[in-house]
Parts: sequence; structure tokens; C-alpha cells
Amino acid sequence: MAQNIKALSVCLGREAARKIERDGWSAELFSLLLGASGGPKWFILGQLDRLLFGDFLQRSTQPLSTLGSSIGSWRHACLASADPVAAIERLEQGYLHQHYASKPTAQEVSEVSRNILSRVLGADGATHLSKHPRISTHIVTARGRGPAAASSTPLLATGMGIAALGNTLSRRLLRLHFQRVVFHSGSQPSPGFALHDFDTRFCALRDDNVAAVLHASGAIPFVLTGERDIPGAPLGQYWDGGIIDYHFDLGQYRGDGLILYPHFSSSVIPGWFDKFLPWRQAAIHEIDNLVLLCPSAAFIADLPMGKIPDRSDFTHLEHDDRVRYWEQCVERSKALAQEFTELIGGSDPLRGVTVFD
Repeated sequence: MAQNIKALSVCLGREAARKIERDGWSAELFSLLLGASGGPKWFILGQLDRLLFGDFLQRSTQPLSTLGSSIGSWRHACLASADPVAAIERLEQGYLHQHYASKPTAQEVSEVSRNILSRVLGADGATHLSKHPRISTHIVTARGRGPAAASSTPLLATGMGIAALGNTLSRRLLRLHFQRVVFHSGSQPSPGFALHDFDTRFCALRDDNVAAVLHASGAIPFVLTGERDIPGAPLGQYWDGGIIDYHFDLGQYRGDGLILYPHFSSSVIPGWFDKFLPWRQAAIHEIDNLVLLCPSAAFIADLPMGKIPDRSDFTHLEHDDRVRYWEQCVERSKALAQEFTELIGGSDPLRGVTVFD
């Protein structure tokens, strides 16, 4: 990495800045951890996750809620495991080295994904996640409605196309095609989640449905098969939670503590279809209790390909080249963890941070 490049951007809402200036970087200030969809984009956060999950967040005895979709929920499963850092390493290695001889079918990708999750969870991971005494896990899925619940590719394509068209008019029209189903650990979901923007159903995580829920939460239509009729939930077809909650509508959380959001971008895009609508980005400066940690633009520009890993690398790069490039990004991402370590251990808790007006 070029010298003098600041790797980590830290952005704080006004209330978050006030509390951190007063109390320092105390893990007990945080009541919610967010994890966005994004597939291999997570690699740029892997070293920061090791620090947060294995050290920083372990310094608190206060309850912590997590809300994740897709790879965000997979990461949070690592946090709720008996050894978070070891689980992150298993996730990283499994995702990094997946290999397909030719363009894979959705069934093949789902088989590989289930195997990755099985290794991440291990023998007791589902129990740790569903019954964790302090971490309240919330995993977002999207339950298809009408053609969006179809197994037939042509019918599903029609449903997704109609959903995308409706979303350009209003994000709320997605409710005609998808229901948000949030699976939670413990007996009740966190009281901090309003989630009034969509028809939302809460269902309990159990030992017998954790693996299916995690797979569904990352099941991009046409790329993976999704899950049908998850135990303990309404009958139907379950897809990637990022369809509704790609980076989340941050205004839906009403908890008392701060929101910790390790993210691969400074942009927060509510739903997956909103990626194509520049005007649909969230106004994160309005979220007073937000702490956003993300790679800086200069850091990203200095990466080997001038970008962070993404799913297009599977088609644009040969297997060995992709693995080598992703490994380089993982190695470079150590700078984010190092800078956060220096910030939380320094004398000025707001040194170098951006505070939203």
C-alpha cells in the first residue's frame, strides 16, 4: 500500500460522537451490529471483523443485537460462535477457495454454499447462535410472493422483472412481491426493531432451521436455489434478504444504544434493486447514533485492481487469479484493523473521524 494513505474511514452521527467523546470507545455503548449483503465484498472487512468479533465486542457484558442479510448474517453467525475468529477464518477460506469447472448451476452453487456454512457452524454452531446468552441474532430473508416464489426460471424471471419495475416507482411496491421474514434467536426479537416499512414476520431460530435460514438469507435468485418451507416459518420460497434489506434502512432501528456498522462502502443503499437508482441512497447523516466503519476511497483505489472483491470476479478472472487477487485484498485489509486499534487505544477518541452535521 502506498505510504500515507488513510485506510479506514470512521463516520459518526452527532449522538454517537457525543457519547464516544464522553466515554471513549467503549463496547458497551453499542446495542446493534449491522451486516450488509455484498458477497465477496466482505473480504475487505475480514481483518476488521477479527478485531471486532474476537476482541472489541467481547469487552462488553451488555446485550447486543445483530441484524444481517446475506453475507452479513453469515458473519454474525461467526460472532455468535464459541470461537468467533476461528469461525471467520473458516468462512474466509471456504468462500475464497470455492471453485467451479464451468459456469455452475444454482444447485451447484447452493451445494457449495451449504458446505461452507456447515464448516463455519461446525457441530455446535447452530446451538450457539440460537441460544447465545448475550448476542441476539436477527437474520433477514425475503419470502417470495406470486411469480417471485416460483421454481420455474421463466416465471421467476417475470416476477423479478415486475418487482424491479415497481421498485423504480416506489420501494414500498416490493411488498407486493416479497415479505420480509426475520429469524431471531431467543424467545423474542429485539424491541428496537420497528420495521414498519414492509410486512414483516418474525420467526424463531432453532437448531433445525439455522443452516436453512443462513442459506436462504444469501440465496440470490437464479444464482442459488433458495430455501422452500423453512421449519418453524410460513410455507413458501425464501430468498436473499438483501432483496429488501441490501444495506438496510437505518431509520428503522429504535434502540437506546449506538449502531456499529462495519461496511464495505460509504454509501448505504436500502434494497438490492436500489443499486440501479442513485437517488435511493440512504441519508446516513440523519442517523444520530450511527458509527460507520468503511475503507476509504483512497485505500480502495490503491488495491491491486482499484476495487474491492465482488461477484463479477468469478466470471472475469481465472480461478487462480481470482484467489490471488482476493488474498491480496485480505492482506491489505489488515490496515483497517490496525487503524481502528490505534483509534480506540489513543488519547483522542475522535481523532481523524468525520462527524455528520
